[in-house]
Amino acid sequence: MATVFQLSLSSSFLPASLHLHTTTKPSASQPLRKLLISSASSPSPPTTLNSPRKKHWKIGEYPGLTESSIPQFSSTNNRKRTPIKNIKKKLDKKNNAKGWANTVTEALSEAIDKKQWARALQVFEMLKSQPFYHPKEGTYMKLIVLLGRSGQPGQACQLFDEMLEEGLEPTTELYTALLGACCRSNLIDKAFSILEQMKSLSFCQPDVYTYSILIKACVDARRFELVGSLYDEMAERLITPNTVTQNIVLSGYGKAGKYEEMENILAKMLETTTCEPDVWTMNTIVSLFGNEGKIEMMEKWYEKFRDFGIEPETRTFNILIGAYGKKRMYDKMSSVMEYMRKLSFPWTTSTYNNVIEAFSDSGDAKHMDYAFEQMRAEGMKADTKTFCCLIRGYANAGLFHKVIGCVQLAGRLEVPENTSFFNAVIYACARADDLMEMERVFKRMKDKMCRPDGTTYLIMMDAYRKVGMSDKVYDLEKEMEMTVMSGKDSEGLNEDDDVVNEGLLLESG
Repeated sequence: MATVFQLSLSSSFLPASLHLHTTTKPSASQPLRKLLISSASSPSPPTTLNSPRKKHWKIGEYPGLTESSIPQFSSTNNRKRTPIKNIKKKLDKKNNAKGWANTVTEALSEAIDKKQWARALQVFEMLKSQPFYHPKEGTYMKLIVLLGRSGQPGQACQLFDEMLEEGLEPTTELYTALLGACCRSNLIDKAFSILEQMKSLSFCQPDVYTYSILIKACVDARRFELVGSLYDEMAERLITPNTVTQNIVLSGYGKAGKYEEMENILAKMLETTTCEPDVWTMNTIVSLFGNEGKIEMMEKWYEKFRDFGIEPETRTFNILIGAYGKKRMYDKMSSVMEYMRKLSFPWTTSTYNNVIEAFSDSGDAKHMDYAFEQMRAEGMKADTKTFCCLIRGYANAGLFHKVIGCVQLAGRLEVPENTSFFNAVIYACARADDLMEMERVFKRMKDKMCRPDGTTYLIMMDAYRKVGMSDKVYDLEKEMEMTVMSGKDSEGLNEDDDVVNEGLLLESG
């Protein structure tokens, strides 16, 4: 019988091999919070289907289209409230404003915030037709960044051309955003052509952020020979790489298994005062070994960075939690979480996502549900990754009725549906041997203009192979060559990649 313990602040489970020392002083008193975690090394096997013909969805039903209530996910409303002191002022301002103008601009802002790129472009066209419209650099910047994040480099380039036609002068920041949109979809040649355009314009010269984003694209594509040439070009232009640039290259070398080159970069960072290692460097290295399951190396480098005087942050602890969770080292995972509480480091959405993911991989629906309910009880907002983990977890446990409820809840909460989200639903359909529904979800994915990635095709091809549908496998292989091999999966980025890309653009702007 699995041993169960409760995570609280009354005891310590810190392993001797990982000293999470810090200079931050713990608060005098903390409320008691408990998280039920199983420390069993091997969970019970998930429930499997007795018949491959059993259907768990009605014909034509895509989870997320209905509005039926889901008792297992009921919770309080987490919408933000307007500060009382500003209500009258805002109401007066709204009453005096033109209703149509106010509605269109708010709709555009809402679409951008929710990462709904197609709707954002539609509303933007409506806005441009209004007599009060005046082109603004900031609006175009936000839209280009959104299109880049959504894997729509073609739309970003078209929008950039429209901006020039409207008479707006291009800037280094706008060009950098456009270059970043191409880099996210692995359009490296196009990104280099944009770089050449920038160099030909005296008022749009590339800066360290431009080169850093391009270097990241080359590193992700394992084209390290281009990284060297970009470094040489930066030196000729007297542009000094910053810590972010070096962290990007560090991560690339590490992912490629070039540990000697990685340590050389780190040694150079320690020798200079212009790009010294920081907590991002620490997170990069710790995450690298954690993702590869090399726990001892992860802990070793954690201690090294602490010896360098670098203090961990919430993201650092989340990386440790995720690494321990993937190896099902629940005792160490709980120790880090408890330590965060003692030192007043908040548990974030990423913290809970890592815990939910750990139980999702093992099909432990009980503890996954417990973690999700506690997450919502603490007012933490679930994101796309949260629901991806939940959907895959319920599928691994054979609880396909909960998959439907989970996707419906994601729809009501307006959680963005990206490639990873659709992959999780397709995975659940495949586990349920419901190939018809899997095909419908795949079609909806395309209708939503969400590009499939390698994972999408592999899941579907495996499902077809199990039933001997070799013609379907062949068609998907051809389609995969056309869609995936032609460009990088734009939505398969992890949290750190996403933050690095947006951080570079924000800093440059």
